[in-house]
Amino acid sequence: MAQACARRGGGDLSLCLASAGLVKTLSLVAFTLAWIHSVEKVEWQEDWRVTPDGLQLVEARVKGSGAGMEPPPAARLINGWFQWQPKRAPMRQVVLGNSGAAGEWRFCSDGRCRTLSDIFGRPVGANVTVMRGCEPKSTTGRM
Repeated sequence: MAQACARRGGGDLSLCLASAGLVKTLSLVAFTLAWIHSVEKVEWQEDWRVTPDGLQLVEARVKGSGAGMEPPPAARLINGWFQWQPKRAPMRQVVLGNSGAAGEWRFCSDGRCRTLSDIFGRPVGANVTVMRGCEPKSTTGRM
C-alpha cells in the first residue's frame, strides 16, 4: 500500500464522520481514504488533509485504469500506481456512498487502516457517510 501522508494530532482540528445518526471524531488532520473500485476491482487511494477551509484532497492514486477511473493526463505511473495531485479547492464536506458491490471505505493513518464499520463499531452497510473537519470536542450531535 502506498505511503499515507497521515500524522496524528491536529491541535484545533479533527475529522468527523457521520452515518445513520452516529457521529465519530477521529483525532487526525491527515489520512488516506482507500477503497476497491466496484467495477474494475482495483484499489484507489486518496490522501486528504483537514484544514480550516475544509477537506483538502492532496494526492490520488489508482492501481490501473478502466471503467470510470481513467487517470488524468498529469498522472504519472510510479511503482504500479497512477499518481497525481488534483487541483481543487477544499471541500466543506465529502459524502461517501456504498453500493455494496465492493468492499468498505478504509481510513488509513500511521500505518494502520480501519473500515467504516470498525470505526463506528457496527456495520455501516449501504448508509451514506459524511466526512468533514470539526473541532476535537464535537464528538456528539449533528455535523
